[in-house]
Amino acid sequence: MARTASDRRMPAQIDENPHWLSRAAAVAAGALFLSWPAFYNGFPLLYGDSMTYLDDGPIVARAVFLHSLSSYYGVRSFFYSLGILPCHWNHSAWPIVALQCLLVAWVVWLAVRSVAPRHSISRFLALVGFLGLLTSVGWYAAFIMPDVLGPLLYLSIYLLVFAEDTLSRAERWSLYPLIGWAVTAHATHLLLAAALCALLVLFAALERRSSPRRMRAVGRVAAAVALAAAAQMALHGYLYGKPTLNGERPPYLMARMIADGPARLYLEKNCNQLQWAICNHLKSLSGDTDEFLWGDDGIYQSSSDEEKALLSSEEMPLAVATLRAYPREQLYQSAANFRGQLFAFGLYGFDPSPWILAEFNHVLPSARGSYMQSRQATDALPLDLLTDIQWWTVVASLAAMVALVPLLWRRHSVRVAGLGLVVVSMVVFNAMVTGVLSVVDDRYGCRVIWLVPLLAGLLLLDWLHQLETAKVESRTRATQEQVAVLV
Repeated sequence: MARTASDRRMPAQIDENPHWLSRAAAVAAGALFLSWPAFYNGFPLLYGDSMTYLDDGPIVARAVFLHSLSSYYGVRSFFYSLGILPCHWNHSAWPIVALQCLLVAWVVWLAVRSVAPRHSISRFLALVGFLGLLTSVGWYAAFIMPDVLGPLLYLSIYLLVFAEDTLSRAERWSLYPLIGWAVTAHATHLLLAAALCALLVLFAALERRSSPRRMRAVGRVAAAVALAAAAQMALHGYLYGKPTLNGERPPYLMARMIADGPARLYLEKNCNQLQWAICNHLKSLSGDTDEFLWGDDGIYQSSSDEEKALLSSEEMPLAVATLRAYPREQLYQSAANFRGQLFAFGLYGFDPSPWILAEFNHVLPSARGSYMQSRQATDALPLDLLTDIQWWTVVASLAAMVALVPLLWRRHSVRVAGLGLVVVSMVVFNAMVTGVLSVVDDRYGCRVIWLVPLLAGLLLLDWLHQLETAKVESRTRATQEQVAVLV
C-alpha cells in the first residue's frame, strides 16, 4: 500500500499548528467534559474491584519502598494500584478521575491531529463532545478501574506505528510510559498488546512497498510491551519470591470451561482416576463462573490457601485434557461466548453494592458520606437509557463507516488503514480473550466499544481534511495558471 502525501507530512509542514497553550487548553477542556458522568453521579464511579485497587496500593508501596513485606497483596494489578496511589492516598478518588480523563483527552487529541491537521482544536472538541455524550468513554474515564487504559494502549500503538511523524519527540517518549502502565494494569491488556504487535508485523510485511521504518516502530512498541511484562514479573518475583506474570491469579479459565460444560463432563468421567483437588468438589461444580470464583460458598473462595494453589496448578492440565476429549463441544461453547461478548456492551457495571459501602470504612473513610448520596449508591443512574443511546450510536457509526470506507480506500492511505486495523482487531480480540477465557460481561465490551464511534469520527475528519486539501490544491493550481498566463 503506497503512502499518500498526508501520510508523509511532518509536524513542521502541517498547515495549522496551534500554540501549545491553545492545545493544552483544548485538552483540559476535553478532559473536563469527559468527567461529566462523575459530576452527574456526585462521586467517581466505583466497582467492587475499585476498592481492592485503592486498598492494595499502600500495601504494595510499603513492600516496594519500605521493604515491609506482607503475607497477602491481593489478586489485582499492582501497577495500577501504585499508579493511582499518589492521586488518592486513601482520602479522595477525584484526582484519579482527573488523571484518567486527561489521559483520554490527550490521546484522542493526538489521534485527531494525526488525521486532521487543519482546524484540529475545533474538531477535537466536537469529537470529544460526541463521544462524551453518546458513548461509554466518559463513564469509563470516570471509573476507578484500569479498563479505560486498554483503549489508550491500542491508540498509542497506532500513533507510534502509523502516525509517528505527527508527534513531537516529547509526545513520542510520553506515550511509552503510558503503554507500560496500560500493559501492566490488566492481564488482558498484555495479551491484546502482544496480539496487536504480531498483527502489525504481518501488516508491515504485506505492505505493497516494504517499510523498514514501520517495522522498526513495531519493534520499539513490542520492546516496550516486553519491558512492561518483565517489570511485572520482577515485581511479582520480589513480592512472592517467584517471578510470574499474573501473581496469585484465580483459575478463571478453569471456572469458564467448567461452566461451559465440557470440563465438568470430563471431570465427572475421569475424577475416579485423577488425584486433583478439583475432584474433591465434583458435586459442587457450578455453571456460574462468578459463583465458582467469588461466591462466599464457592469452590475457590471457600478453599484454603494450599488448595487454591492446587486448583490454580490444575487449570492448564484440565484445559488441555478437556480440549483433547471434547474439542468440538468446547469450540462450540467458546464461539458462543465470543459471539455473546462481542455484542455485550451495555452500561450496566455501575450498580450499587453493599460490599463497596462496607469497604469505605478503611479504604476511603472520609468520603463515605459523599458516596452514599451519589446516584450510583441510590441506584438512580439511567443505565437502560445510556445503554440504548450507546447501542444506536454504535449502529450509526458502523453505517457511517460503510459509507466512508469506499471514499477513503481510493487514497490507499496506510495511516487510515492502520487506524482501522488497530480499532477493529482490538474490539474483536477483546471479545475473544474476555469471553472465551473469562466470562461474558457487559463491562468488558463497554470498555472498548467507544473506539468504534471514535473510528467513525476520525474517518469523517480524514475525509473532510482531504476535501479541504483538494480545494486548496485546486486554488493553488488556478493561481499558478493565471500567473503563467500573465507572464
